[in-house]
Amino acid sequence: MSTFTRGSTSKSTGSTSDGKNGTTGGTMNGTTGGTLKATTAEADRRPRLSGMTWLVWRQHRAAFWTILAATALCVAWIVHQRGRLVDFLDGYGYPGKSLDEAGGTFQQYGDAFSFVSLGLQAIPILLGVFLGAPLIAGDLENGTAKLVAAQSMSRTRWLATKLALAGLVVVVSTGVLSAVFGWWWNPVKSEAMVMDWTSGEAFNTTGPVPVALTLFSVFGGVAIGVVLRRTLTAMVVTFGFTVVLQLVWGYFLLSLGNVVTVTTNKGVTDENVFPSLPHGAYEIDQSYVAGSGDLVGWGTCSGSLTDAARQVCLDKEDVVGWSVRYLPLSQMNAMQWFGASILFALTAGVVAFLFLWGRKRLV
Repeated sequence: MSTFTRGSTSKSTGSTSDGKNGTTGGTMNGTTGGTLKATTAEADRRPRLSGMTWLVWRQHRAAFWTILAATALCVAWIVHQRGRLVDFLDGYGYPGKSLDEAGGTFQQYGDAFSFVSLGLQAIPILLGVFLGAPLIAGDLENGTAKLVAAQSMSRTRWLATKLALAGLVVVVSTGVLSAVFGWWWNPVKSEAMVMDWTSGEAFNTTGPVPVALTLFSVFGGVAIGVVLRRTLTAMVVTFGFTVVLQLVWGYFLLSLGNVVTVTTNKGVTDENVFPSLPHGAYEIDQSYVAGSGDLVGWGTCSGSLTDAARQVCLDKEDVVGWSVRYLPLSQMNAMQWFGASILFALTAGVVAFLFLWGRKRLV
């Protein structure tokens, strides 16, 4: 009896053990299989580049990743500088105390703005030369364009993908830098001693202007490369094009706004007779106003004249007050969008030219 009992117990134990192992194995296999299927399904749902998009990204991934990485580093540095600026302003008591009284204490912050602004102004030139010019010219020069044209993909789709990816990288990088730089500058935006808002170092580095300038520079470089079909030559010509673009843009910058004129008729020699301009306004010019309403150049009765001789000159010219022309700071945003819309329109024209040219003469 005792032997039979031990055997039965042993068999029962073995059966139980086998059942447990079977259950465990089935559970583990089922769980593992389910996990693998879930992982595969999640991987399939992740956005992945394919086809022509993957090809173009892979071809230019070094340039694209370099631009995005440099943007991230610059953003991190600007965020750090903004924190330092805010701490200084809070400790100094701004805006209750004028920054003119800070003297050299504020100089390091002003230098930081100038340094970063100089780098941001160079972005349209750098990307136009090193991204725009070689984008298509390199493929035309080394024969890659002919290989692409021999495939099932159309030349139009290939060109559109190239322009779309390059444009996306440009918009993301310059848009982020513009927003962050404007956020850094905003606490002292009305202070001309930091940055004059009508100068290129402020106007061309904030708002939509950096995006528009860089897009036009890059796509202009693409068009130059398509026409010249030689990478190095296209880069040299694009450099000249982007530099001239910056000069012309700077020359017409002030014409984007509506000039405001303010006049007085209480004389010009007494105290507190000069017109009071809004804080942050950019003064374009000033003149004397004669009794007839005509303008007299302010240099007419100035120079080395004595006070008595100057008064005689003013009486002779019948000067009764001042006339001052200026641009208020409140117009900056509207001026930027107006200028950017012009650049966007020019960029659209360049893109249209590229597609018309590409249909017949791209390869």
